[in-house]
Amino acid sequence: LGLSGPPGAGKSTFIECFGKMLTERNHKVSVLAVDPSSSTSGGSLLGDKTRMTELSRDMNAYIRPSPTSGTLGGVTRTTNEAILLCEGGGYNVVLVETVGVGQSEFAVADMVDMFILLLPPAGGDELQGIKRGIIEMADLVAINKADGDLAVPARRIQAEYISAMKLLRKRSKVWRPKV
Repeated sequence: LGLSGPPGAGKSTFIECFGKMLTERNHKVSVLAVDPSSSTSGGSLLGDKTRMTELSRDMNAYIRPSPTSGTLGGVTRTTNEAILLCEGGGYNVVLVETVGVGQSEFAVADMVDMFILLLPPAGGDELQGIKRGIIEMADLVAINKADGDLAVPARRIQAEYISAMKLLRKRSKVWRPKV
């Protein structure tokens, strides 16, 4: 599964909760977390693993943070090979978290079985849903943080994306993206 979304959408938190649920069901989970590299220093924080403390201690989980090192598209130059290595190593679920910073960070969509776009409930107006790029590549749009005071805005943005996605050309004859 490939996961992307804007900063603050809760990608790492979602992956930790989802990953723990999967390992509790006896799955072996690998997380390939891609972090942006600085165009100035070339360095990268690789901080996603620190936000997945419970999952990082789970014996049925493997978390590998990697820098983009200037590669565009939200993944690294070797993400596809890393997915294959994880599968070969016996991990039956591989989650790839992209840098997730914009409309063109969807290279992972061609590497995975399902591409999930994670969005916060107050992430923009309805026009965001009809922009070409990452939205039309998503197999699933998940509105995250949809509880408490954000439940009503989450329902509103869900309805907006459902409506907007009807305007996009279908990529598959058998699957219609869900929100």
